[in-house]
Amino acid sequence: MSDHRPRLSRAERRRQTENRILAAARRLFATLGYDRTTIRGVAAAAETDPGLVMRYFGSKDALFARVAEVAPDQPVAGTPEEVAELLLAAVAGKLESDAPGTLAMLRSMLTHPDAGDEVRAAIAEQQRQVSASLPTDDAVLRAGLVGALTIGVLLSRHLLQLEGVRDAGAAEIVSVLRPAVHAITQGAAEPDPRSPRRR
Repeated sequence: MSDHRPRLSRAERRRQTENRILAAARRLFATLGYDRTTIRGVAAAAETDPGLVMRYFGSKDALFARVAEVAPDQPVAGTPEEVAELLLAAVAGKLESDAPGTLAMLRSMLTHPDAGDEVRAAIAEQQRQVSASLPTDDAVLRAGLVGALTIGVLLSRHLLQLEGVRDAGAAEIVSVLRPAVHAITQGAAEPDPRSPRRR
């Protein structure tokens, strides 16, 4: 019985191989991190030759950059109340997503400079937008604290898998975070109650 499937062109075969390599790299970078992932390991997982991985992507750094890009968030602007809700919606989206590229970036950002730089750049852009929408003198600090809170929640869920954060639904986590995020973006700074009051 003859096989009537059309023969793939060279370009189509290359595209399929590249897609297999990228899928394998996402899995390995997400589970092992940057340092423990090797070109040979990626090639074995993709059922191809290490030389092809190097030919198509050039280096381990270049392959990592392809699979671990940080997707930009929606622009943040509006009143402080609106900004808080936009930030909470972004957190919910990241909690619901188990994208291997995002996980690869989170797992690698503390040990691989490029990963750390990309996360920092994405957060810095959001921080700039948030601080521009807050009318307080400490707007940059407040925007940075919201970014720190977001990273902490994502690390706790996806990497540390802390009890409670790991199993709760995104909506439940966001509902608990909502008062804190609104307080950071809108509330007055509270003095330390232990400090002596000035008369």
